[in-house]
Amino acid sequence: MAQLDMTGTRRPPFGLLAVWGATRLVLLLFVFRVWVFPGPDVTTDVSVIYQGWYGTLRTGTYPLDDVTWQYPPAAALAILSPALLPFLEYASAFFVLAFLADLAVLALLLYTGGRPGRSRRGAWVWAVGLPLIGPTVYARYDVMVTAVAVAALLAGSRRPAVMGALTAFAALLKVWPALLLLGARGRTAWLWAAATAAGLSLVLAVSMPGAFAFLTFQRDRGTEVESLGALVFHVARHFGWDGQVLLNYGSVEFLGDHVDVVSDAALVLTGVAFAWLLLWRVRARRFAPHTLADAAFTAVLMFTATSRVISPQYMVWLVGLAAVCLCFRAGRMLWPAVLVLMASFVTVLEFPIWFAHVVMSDWLGITLLFVRNGLLVLAALVAALELWRSTVPHPRRAAVPGQVARTRESLNS
Repeated sequence: MAQLDMTGTRRPPFGLLAVWGATRLVLLLFVFRVWVFPGPDVTTDVSVIYQGWYGTLRTGTYPLDDVTWQYPPAAALAILSPALLPFLEYASAFFVLAFLADLAVLALLLYTGGRPGRSRRGAWVWAVGLPLIGPTVYARYDVMVTAVAVAALLAGSRRPAVMGALTAFAALLKVWPALLLLGARGRTAWLWAAATAAGLSLVLAVSMPGAFAFLTFQRDRGTEVESLGALVFHVARHFGWDGQVLLNYGSVEFLGDHVDVVSDAALVLTGVAFAWLLLWRVRARRFAPHTLADAAFTAVLMFTATSRVISPQYMVWLVGLAAVCLCFRAGRMLWPAVLVLMASFVTVLEFPIWFAHVVMSDWLGITLLFVRNGLLVLAALVAALELWRSTVPHPRRAAVPGQVARTRESLNS
């Protein structure tokens, strides 16, 4: 966690810690409402929705009658976690725990960055990138999920069993960390992930009814106003489309003619992304220490960009994965990471600062979404290209060794 100075003694990263500390103090002042952040109050998800689920979960059941509960069964642990700080009221305890998860990620990145072949760039990405998203990062449980995912990726090839177990736990908190296994080599990580997921799912399903009700609620979601597909309707509203923007299944969505077509198209795009990732996995031959993180970052980028829903907190995942990628000096994800940081800043502008303009589909709102979603799409494409180039042998280059061998045989004969 420290660098060597001219005398050979270790020097703590004071600048990095100062930036992290100052920005996190600002985030805490916003979520505790000491300062008021522009736009709608992002903390109501914790003080109203999460706290309501907390009351239900404490009775021993999942929120079966609430369609906004769209999370895997282990999410209950995140919602119940403020009970660990009984001396604080629910929302305050949640904000403190989110802050501690943020701190845990920084510690992991600093520790990794101090090892040979590693870099502190990852810690800088986390320190600078997270506050770009605004106070939403402490008002959702995604920073907790990201902390587990970062720990899983950093365990990586050195401790595949630990990686598998942590990945399974993270995926049961929120599904996306299952993509971390994409670049895993060997069976150990997969076996540990399967065993952990099965065991934990069984425990949660037996202990509380309704553990997998979220699957139905998630299936019925439509096109959220911040997604890539939503741009069709934002523009169409200026040409006579008479659909509505309503709170539906826990998010602000478009409802009206042809929304189902665009939602289905988003699912098709996600399927195409998944097919490309499978092709990459089959064709990949060169696996470096950073490939695991690069593959995970690329996969989550592709699934985020093509999703029917792009909530602001999704950027927390991408910043965390980008930070892990940049912990490796030989990593290939510098430009996708920069694009994600840019998209994070535009995200805080479209939500919460100017979210009213997004809902009204005026030209400011549309422009913000075009820029943010365009940056995500570009980041996904660049990441996919870099991942392919660094791991898949070029056909002509792959043919050279064989040609050399045949030439030698002909000369020897």
